[in-house]
Amino acid sequence: MTDDNGALRWGVLGTGGIAHSFMEGLRATPTARVTAVGSRTRERSQEFATAWGIPRAHGSYTDLAADPEVDVVYVASPHPWHHPHALLCLNAGKHVLVEKPMAMNAFQVSEMTAAADDNGVFLMEAMWTRFLPAHRLARELIADGAIGELRQISAEFGVNAPYDPDHRLFNADLGGGALLDLGVYPLMLASWYLGELTLVGATRRLSPDHMVDTHTTMLVRGEQGATATLSCASLTALPDRAVLAGTEGRVELPLFWAATDLVLHREGREPETFHRPFRANGYEYEAEEVARCVAAGLSQSPDMPWDESLRLAALTDRVRDMGGLVYSAPTVKAVPL
Repeated sequence: MTDDNGALRWGVLGTGGIAHSFMEGLRATPTARVTAVGSRTRERSQEFATAWGIPRAHGSYTDLAADPEVDVVYVASPHPWHHPHALLCLNAGKHVLVEKPMAMNAFQVSEMTAAADDNGVFLMEAMWTRFLPAHRLARELIADGAIGELRQISAEFGVNAPYDPDHRLFNADLGGGALLDLGVYPLMLASWYLGELTLVGATRRLSPDHMVDTHTTMLVRGEQGATATLSCASLTALPDRAVLAGTEGRVELPLFWAATDLVLHREGREPETFHRPFRANGYEYEAEEVARCVAAGLSQSPDMPWDESLRLAALTDRVRDMGGLVYSAPTVKAVPL
């Protein structure tokens, strides 16, 4: 279903910072119209609706999932709630775009994809970086042989956040840790270019309370033998750069997870810089992918398919297993619906 102008009718589940960022992108998306928002309380929902001019504010997620004026729901709740909230919407017959990480583990991802399949609806992990114009260009250049055979990737994403054990970045009950919040970006990049990854090794530094990781570095190997060194950190500012190196050159992506620029280095030539700015804040491109796929009757995106989300979740499971980090069931026992 769409509105009279052919735009998908969106509902937003959750009213935190990422939901506001996504709304900025949706506002620049002609294929989208936001008709409803849901939160844990009507007050929070109404505040968000007023800020963005949304017609209906629901005081529960269940009411949002049941809203007949909503075609697709963007799930923007904390990590441990992605699984139950996505299932709530999928089983209500809604298409779903769920914020990354898709879920807390691979088993939950498999349940979510099964629910989408059973209900005949679209589901995608909101890996917005994949749809950015700069990354599209980088893939075209590498596919065309601009750097020869891709042999090595390095990527890192790190912030120096003030340590607060109650903040979602450091709170295990909220799915905290650098790996799930930041490490999914370099892992996604490596998987995108190198295919199915084998985890060779991982090392980490833990938070002061030893509950979550604050710095994780991974070494992975791709299907054809190329390797990648990937790092993430929540208490250390890293360069946030990706380098894709081949036999005849390299592509550098400053601020790779939100890239607007890339630099192509080729042997015997001057470096070439390409600028691909966002139309809004970058989130508009994943929203447009949802609209394109739904219009085509697809249940998953060919550029961010279910098996890719499952592989990434399985990789983070293995990385955590190496360090004995466990996010136990009680973290989701009181999920607000």
